[in-house]
Amino acid sequence: MKKENKKQAQQRRAEERHKKEQRAKVKKYLSIGIPAALIAILIIVILVDTFKPFSQTDDTEEAATESVETEATYSTDTSLTVADGDTVNIDYVGSIDGVEFSGGSTNGAGTDLVIGSGSYIDDFEDQLIGAHPGDTVDVTVTFPEDYGVDDLNGQEALFEVTINGIYE
Repeated sequence: MKKENKKQAQQRRAEERHKKEQRAKVKKYLSIGIPAALIAILIIVILVDTFKPFSQTDDTEEAATESVETEATYSTDTSLTVADGDTVNIDYVGSIDGVEFSGGSTNGAGTDLVIGSGSYIDDFEDQLIGAHPGDTVDVTVTFPEDYGVDDLNGQEALFEVTINGIYE
């Protein structure tokens, strides 16, 4: 009987050691994995916040996102005309020398823009004035030399902009 008890005790100790080793591995992975995941998320948030293709300053961004009630919808009435101060919903695809560039498209998701807010690069908004919902407007702009994206600095770009509607 003593041999059996001794053997069972050895097996229990071996199982306990194995569990302890497993816990140690899990702790190690968690102590490395969680901070690494948080750092990755933080980097993504910073990159998304830093690379806003058309925002020039935080002040103009606030103007561009003036409160449009979540329940508000835009009108697609083609008799309406885009004017300074209007909030419009647009889709656009930007290209340089005929090649689309990263961050230069709404990918059909649409975005709201307050005309005259200055939130997009110079002359972008002005070229939409006079258009009607449903119109597609070719907007030609030149990115500032100090835009902050090497591939775009000082480049002339063509944006094909579709006016989805005007908020009333």
